[in-house]
Amino acid sequence: MMKQPRQANGDGLRCASVQFEHRPDDKAYNLGRVEHYVREAVGGGAHLVAFPEMCLLGYWHLRRHSAERLRELAEPLTGPSVGRVRDLAVERGVAVGVGFLEAGEQGRLFNSYAVCLPDGQVHRHRKLHAFEHEAISSGDAYTVFDTPWGVRAGILICWDNNLVENVRATALMGASVLIAPHQTGGTASRSPHGMRPIPAKLWHRRHHDPEAIEAELRGPNGREWLMRWLPARAHDNGLFVVFSNGVGEDDDEIRTGNAMILDPYGRVLAETWAAADAMVAADLDLSLLPLSTGRRWLQGRRPELYDILTRRFGDERDPRTARFAADPVPILRVPRSDRS
Repeated sequence: MMKQPRQANGDGLRCASVQFEHRPDDKAYNLGRVEHYVREAVGGGAHLVAFPEMCLLGYWHLRRHSAERLRELAEPLTGPSVGRVRDLAVERGVAVGVGFLEAGEQGRLFNSYAVCLPDGQVHRHRKLHAFEHEAISSGDAYTVFDTPWGVRAGILICWDNNLVENVRATALMGASVLIAPHQTGGTASRSPHGMRPIPAKLWHRRHHDPEAIEAELRGPNGREWLMRWLPARAHDNGLFVVFSNGVGEDDDEIRTGNAMILDPYGRVLAETWAAADAMVAADLDLSLLPLSTGRRWLQGRRPELYDILTRRFGDERDPRTARFAADPVPILRVPRSDRS
């Protein structure tokens, strides 16, 4: 039986963001964690609850699988895993966002994210810049949709959020809430001042020495890195951002969690740096949107100047090559159309 979606109170919408340590390829366990936190979120009055990228299957270990094994694990949008989440959303009257490995058309695979609404609708986003495995394709469309609460939401997965054009496009399509699922933190960045791996022993000793692992999750390999850019995505585009992330062991890396919700001024409304499965929630004050700095800046745009954003320079790379390239990028780049 479908439960009516919870009504938002006035200008408020309550959102929750979850971090949890997935078990690789264990759909039953991971779905169990989703169900647990959906119940908790609904009990706390949430209208929407977001889970991490690829949370139903696990993430970084997928790069070690063969393409054949990935196809065995993948499911269509209408498959049993998303179907179970859809049923949960309908039953509980809440929107639920989950990441999964999608079996798409013509045998293609996608790093996808499904937001299941309480009326039974399912909105899917395919990661635009997929680099996890050569057999996983990148999507080619933005995803913005209406919710039962009169708010338009958008989805961008992990690296999608790092390319600023994607967030701006999502805002221009009318999104007021950006659902931003990740598997990040503690990565082996190529950049000299980027993130670094976190020693696994600190995670294994988290119950005996919680200060040591929490210092890592809050430090330059976790929260400090997020603070360099994540608030800017919210502020510059006048968006609420619901950032969810994995935490703990993810193959040979340690994810840093830092589940977080930000307002359109880039202010942190709720966050955690717990070295554990956890959830944070916040009431989104939608009355902040119309006069937010980013919204006013959007009206000051001069689109006639932005032709360069859609021109090819000739040195573009596919996401996988760009993500793992170690060679420096030339500082001076000239569009192909401007070359003599």
